[in-house]
Amino acid sequence: MGIDACGLGRDFGAQTAVDAVSFRLEPGELFAIVGPSGCGKSTLLRLIAGLERPSRGSLRLGGRLVAGEGVFVSPEARGTGVVFQSYALWPHMSVLGNVAFPLEASGLGRARAAEAARPRLETVELGAHADRRPAELSGGQRQRVALARCLAGGAATILMDEPLANLDPHLRDAMERELMRFHRSSGATTVYITHDQREAMALADRMAVMQDGRFLQLGAPQELHDRPASAAVAGFIGAGSLVGALWQGGIARAGALEIPAEAQPGQAEGPVQLLVRPGAVRPDPAGVPGRVREATYRGAVWEGLLDMPGLSAPLPLALPQRLRAGETLPVRVTHGWVLPG
Repeated sequence: MGIDACGLGRDFGAQTAVDAVSFRLEPGELFAIVGPSGCGKSTLLRLIAGLERPSRGSLRLGGRLVAGEGVFVSPEARGTGVVFQSYALWPHMSVLGNVAFPLEASGLGRARAAEAARPRLETVELGAHADRRPAELSGGQRQRVALARCLAGGAATILMDEPLANLDPHLRDAMERELMRFHRSSGATTVYITHDQREAMALADRMAVMQDGRFLQLGAPQELHDRPASAAVAGFIGAGSLVGALWQGGIARAGALEIPAEAQPGQAEGPVQLLVRPGAVRPDPAGVPGRVREATYRGAVWEGLLDMPGLSAPLPLALPQRLRAGETLPVRVTHGWVLPG
């Protein structure tokens, strides 16, 4: 079921939480919204779910108007399922009972609801745990119960609000794979709210960066990472540094560095802000020397900052070789992105 939001807004007194947000999602798309705490992303999710009434704008689910123009369809009549951080499972019910609950609530008898719920448990590989209580499950298993409950309810649209926020880091990685498998098997249109841009880029078909109630940029994860539309997006998506440079003929000159750089069509030559990602900074004996300001071991790579003469900001490093603060490291920069404007 597709989603079409047009000028959607929500005010709380004098404060605007969501400000004229418009987007269109195709059926089956996984759309992630990232942004800092308080940017309005959870309020936007609640508007889609019908848990908040918009102050202006309109919302259509599957082409059907559910909010706006004097219309407001209740949450239970929208065909959406919501997965919160807390999972919201009934502690006194079994796993099967939790998954069957939406079916019983819709009027199906208990036996038939349980029968219909079992295949959904199998979908998330929890059929063997049907008789357990939520307290007997791990955090990842409880998350899967919440997902199965959405499937059992027949939700064509699934809304997830920071679903992995309460999990340990190692479990988050495993659950990312679970969520991707779940999304593909369900075929549901999914809106995924998170403050973790790494998580969003791993899962989303498209994503948006939100700030102060507005979308700063919407597109494929790689587009937002490689070609951010503003310094705010560049700073929120991925690691990198913004350095002042002179851009002419496809080359950005920053200090002693000459960096091949891309820009949007029509970008004027001259002084620019250049985004340099860690993967573009390569050690090279014939390169320009810099001094390592700091270095941290991250398991697979050493991350750090490299001070370069004539640069307005240090360059980011992510290298397999050991780095030591204070050492001299000659580098070349393979590419950069000129920020629009």
